[in-house]
Amino acid sequence: MSRIIFHIDVNSAYLSWTAVEQLKSGATLDIRTIPAIIGGDRKSRHGVVLAKSIPAKKYGIHTGEPVANALRKCPDIHMEPPDHALYHEYSRRLMEFLHTYTPDIEQVSVDECYLDFTGIAHRYHSYVSAAFEIKDRVREKFGFTVNIGISSNKLLAKMASDFEKPDRVHTLFPEEIKVKMWPLPVRELYMAGGSSVETLKKLGIRTIGELAQADPKILELHLKSHGRMLWNFANGIDDSPVVTWKTEAKGIGNSTTLPADVTEREEAAKILLGLAESVGGRLRKAGQKAGMVSVEIKYATFETSSHQKQLFGETASDTVLYQAAMELFDELWDGRPIRLLGIRTSKLVREDEPWQMSIFDLPHAQAPAGTGQMAKRTAKAGKGSVPGEKPAEAREQKRSSANALKQEKLSRALDQIRQKFGEDAVVRGSFLKKAEDDTND
Repeated sequence: MSRIIFHIDVNSAYLSWTAVEQLKSGATLDIRTIPAIIGGDRKSRHGVVLAKSIPAKKYGIHTGEPVANALRKCPDIHMEPPDHALYHEYSRRLMEFLHTYTPDIEQVSVDECYLDFTGIAHRYHSYVSAAFEIKDRVREKFGFTVNIGISSNKLLAKMASDFEKPDRVHTLFPEEIKVKMWPLPVRELYMAGGSSVETLKKLGIRTIGELAQADPKILELHLKSHGRMLWNFANGIDDSPVVTWKTEAKGIGNSTTLPADVTEREEAAKILLGLAESVGGRLRKAGQKAGMVSVEIKYATFETSSHQKQLFGETASDTVLYQAAMELFDELWDGRPIRLLGIRTSKLVREDEPWQMSIFDLPHAQAPAGTGQMAKRTAKAGKGSVPGEKPAEAREQKRSSANALKQEKLSRALDQIRQKFGEDAVVRGSFLKKAEDDTND
């Protein structure tokens, strides 16, 4: 049989999870039933809308817009501050529940995932009845709702889950594209950002169907490779696999789409630090070390740039990963607004695998006299060096190897503290400063 993919998306996740927690604590008002948003501060009018209720949507409020705009549209709107620790806990519970159905799950953000239904299809009367079972059990077990989109590939499953909300199941198979997807405005297509939509409008393309029937060469001329990708998506073309934990064994990474474009290096550095801690934690949890680090930048124009570097030695240290990521970021970033940042590690080895020492980790020794031309070159290069290697480079690599080991031990010690006393028991000073700045805004 062909693949059957579910895309499972929590309806207004941040707001729904906040509402559920409030109701469990005795609240009588369900903020999902009134105009409400998550994010920002009413007094300062700073921040962006991270989630909205369905009643708020009727006022034209959009996720990602400034809180000040939302207050102008609905002055009496109810606002709640974000609680990311709470969101991660609800996300963890949801993923644990979904794994009782199948291990073939790819979590792509805190509130959405792909589930490959193909391997468990024989257990159910139909994929639609299975999706309804999952959806209804989530509502009964946790108190929040999800949408489930079903198709033969990830793209169409995601598009289907964005149809009518909340608490719905929708299908979008290739034979349904012309009826269900092509009439939609082109802005509804996955990965069609604002600048791309404006470019397409100038070309007279306003619906997904018009995009699907356009000449892909013209699209590439105006939007480069992104134009070809949008043409593929408009035609329902996507062969990307569901990447489960098992198939991710050759690399561990994390990325985040930013609620507002980042234009300052300092802000990007804080985001990369958080990502490095996330990736380092996952490496240690999986009992792995990485020998390669790569950084991805996606600009507001949806253009993507990435670069990678080999580490001096395999590591699972947050600090070493962060330092490598910042070196790569400084090489890559051209100053344009950033929409997404990501860190990925590869060339993984088991943490208990013997550590391969380099010549720079050996004690310095004077080359024996009279050992020929090699000894002369070594002595000339410097004690403890290899032919052609500068003494400063040798010292730097040795320091780097030793530092990586120390930082990894520190990261593991912090893991133990957090496991015993909670995730917030140890917080980096840079994050504390950001929290203070946000409070003072």
